[in-house]
Amino acid sequence: MDLQQILGMLVWTGAGCILLFLLMWIDTLFTKYKDIAEIKKGNVAVTTRFVMKLFAQGYILSQSILNSNDLWIALLVSVVSFIILLLLEKIAELLLKTFTGLDLERGTQQGMVGHAMVAGSLHVVGALILGALV
Repeated sequence: MDLQQILGMLVWTGAGCILLFLLMWIDTLFTKYKDIAEIKKGNVAVTTRFVMKLFAQGYILSQSILNSNDLWIALLVSVVSFIILLLLEKIAELLLKTFTGLDLERGTQQGMVGHAMVAGSLHVVGALILGALV
């Protein structure tokens, strides 16, 4: 491994970390509660959902990096995938709330880990599907 490869790794890793931070920050703007505040209070449900969403975004980013020779394309694919997952999450949550009375966001905020697992799994499964398409 030469110096250019090492520098390339650092640039791609740094860009990926910055993008993940930004995407997770944007995601917190779409919840009715403050993720970090709930995590600090020890809300395991919110923490579980947050970690599952972070894993999902990280997986998509890893697949886009793996399949791209262009950093900007890899980052763009991750952003588009984030938007798709966000839309699918909102649609799934609306359908579950409407047809089953299951309010994933409220339940997660109230510390119900089962609600968080369902909400987070929507992202993980979506990431697996999107990762295969990258």
